[in-house]
Amino acid sequence: MGIKDYILITPCKDEEESLPQLTESIINQKIKPVFWLIVDDGSADRTPDILQELVSKHNWIKTIRLSEEKRDLGVHFAHVCRIGFNHAINYCLDNNIEYGYVGQIDADVIPEKNYFVSLISEFESNKLLGICSGHIGNIVNGDIVWSNIVEDLPSGGARLWRKECFEDTGGYLLTCSPDSVSNVKAKLKGWDRRQFSYVSAVSSRPYASAGGQWGGYKKFGSNNYFIGYSPLHGLLKGVRLLYSKNGYHKSGIGIAYIVGYFSQYFKRAPQINDKEVLEYYQNERLKEILCSKVFCRRTK
Repeated sequence: MGIKDYILITPCKDEEESLPQLTESIINQKIKPVFWLIVDDGSADRTPDILQELVSKHNWIKTIRLSEEKRDLGVHFAHVCRIGFNHAINYCLDNNIEYGYVGQIDADVIPEKNYFVSLISEFESNKLLGICSGHIGNIVNGDIVWSNIVEDLPSGGARLWRKECFEDTGGYLLTCSPDSVSNVKAKLKGWDRRQFSYVSAVSSRPYASAGGQWGGYKKFGSNNYFIGYSPLHGLLKGVRLLYSKNGYHKSGIGIAYIVGYFSQYFKRAPQINDKEVLEYYQNERLKEILCSKVFCRRTK
């Protein structure tokens, strides 16, 4: 065990249908994690039974159970993940388990067999690479809808951090949109972030649909306000989502996003207490997106 190994965290709640597929895919990875912790966030279905059976068969898989609380895709989700990461890191310290990478995968995401070995190969070829993921698709009405590739934005649903980058950026942060904030922290500290299109994973449900897509995209909008999106950025993103195919019906997710963002903006709700993250989203991110989509392409 050592630098090429990784540990994996999975938060889950009421995932009796998706867990068997996920566990089969992780067990059959070309490189399995040296330690996999599944955090049960108070499931009320058969999830605990499935996890106990899994743990009894594989000594590198462990589970912890949290008290049942209302699902919240904001700070509560980050809280569940943070508990998981802290527990896994301490377990590895206590048991002399060495690893070079820290990963997270959602319970409804099924990675292809070479998913993690491919990401580790990318880390080995680029010593500045701090965070990466493959391309994530979502099953919508029986079809796989692939998200647009944004090369410098790793997906939060199935990602790896280089251990040094994870530590350098403060570990898993207790905030709304923790993966986006982690990406910014890594960028500002000089780490590369990448999403690779040649390796993929598929979520068994539409994006942001765990509590219903209207609520999920409304929360998405309010979270983007919280981390510092400018009104123009929020509006443009909402308009783009009006034409998205990754939703429950035509323009619904775009409207939900706009309502979520501007309901927070007009009441001047509090934003993240992190000056460098706020300044990045307010002053830099939209410029980077516009440059990559329009101006920079014209100059190549």
